[in-house]
Amino acid sequence: MVQSIKTFLMFEGRAEEAMNFYVSLFGDAAITQLTRYGAGEPGPEGSIHQAHFTIKGQSFMCIDSPAKHGFTFTPSMSLFVDCDNAAEVDRLFAGLSEGGQVMMPLDAYPFSPRFAWVTDKFGVSWQLYLPQS
Repeated sequence: MVQSIKTFLMFEGRAEEAMNFYVSLFGDAAITQLTRYGAGEPGPEGSIHQAHFTIKGQSFMCIDSPAKHGFTFTPSMSLFVDCDNAAEVDRLFAGLSEGGQVMMPLDAYPFSPRFAWVTDKFGVSWQLYLPQS
């Protein structure tokens, strides 16, 4: 087996909603594997036991945790997205910031002509970056 590293996102009942949302925002994204909890299993029947999806060639996993926990995502770990153009930054910003929180407003910065840092409605932190020309 080839060793790999994936970003793992743990939700409490919103994994499918989040995964579908992310896949809908990116043109190069797909759900590649999905298993659900069945009757009598630890999680609520039909919730996500484990799912795999890709965005821009990067692999992600997500689950609906059957165990309640006292923590969630933190902005100290964020998904850094290299965008192809300003329109992509703007589109992703509009989608990811809706219902979320803007941590750095969409603007030009010394390190990028178009950049924003947002936490989406699921609590996942995203940095949207356009490289200097």
